[in-house]
Amino acid sequence: VKKLRAATSSQLKRRARAALEIFAAHGTTTIEAKSGYGLDVASELKILSLHKELSAAQPIEIVSTFLGAHVVPAEFRSKANGPDEYVRLLTDWLIPEVSANGLAEYCDVFCDRGAFSRAQSKQVLTSGIEHKLKPRLHAEQLSRTGATQLAVEVDAASCDHLEHSNAADARALARSNTVATLLPGCDFHLSLKGYAPARKLIEAGAMVALATDYNPGTSPTMSMPMILSLACTQLRMTPAETIVAATINAAYSLGRHKRIGSLEVGKQADLAVFEVEDYREIPYYFGVNTCWLTMKGGRVIYAA
Repeated sequence: VKKLRAATSSQLKRRARAALEIFAAHGTTTIEAKSGYGLDVASELKILSLHKELSAAQPIEIVSTFLGAHVVPAEFRSKANGPDEYVRLLTDWLIPEVSANGLAEYCDVFCDRGAFSRAQSKQVLTSGIEHKLKPRLHAEQLSRTGATQLAVEVDAASCDHLEHSNAADARALARSNTVATLLPGCDFHLSLKGYAPARKLIEAGAMVALATDYNPGTSPTMSMPMILSLACTQLRMTPAETIVAATINAAYSLGRHKRIGSLEVGKQADLAVFEVEDYREIPYYFGVNTCWLTMKGGRVIYAA
């Protein structure tokens, strides 16, 4: 947080562009980019403004999410009512500002132990909805808080992580429009013992997506093929399930499934070509990038 606050927009933009090029080289054509490492008004707006600039400056499609409710910043944690004061800053100032300037499409909250309570999370998400920011939620990562039930209650586009979700959560997701987005790269990098119960979610009928969760704190990877490998070995998903989760289901969670996410007549030509003989080899060769070509909107954006 300190380093991001101190960084200039040009420094952040340069690093982000380099990361986007690596994403493209591994077959990614659309990403969700979150704020959440600024945690003050100026820094959060700086991040979201860069999302907008980068969307126009390079080919990967960027879907912007406001995650001001990532954790309570240090300057508020030291106060008796600091967390509630910070929530009011988000709901009364930052969310209206983000919405008025068209800086984000979604609003996200980390609802967990050491972050935001279910009540605080609902307060932030409700404010987001009132200002036309669609809800997303970090749910059940470090402990079970009931965040999945909240995600379903507010009709969130997705709830992410879900390591501590249970059978009731899986059933609730299956009955809802909320996508269960699993992030095995985070558990791998942090050496956590319990991965999300992907098989129980799939068997209950929940829609499962996969993502890198690329961030400097818990998941420094830009490789979706590596995420597919982890999903096969650690989440016990089949190769076909991982590809569906990384494409059409992920597109659904971003509200773009009618335009991208699958190869169909009339859809945008977003695709990745891998130099393998069988699709199952994409996750089989873990840590190996077999992406040969990436295309966005019919235009080649990466070629090996």
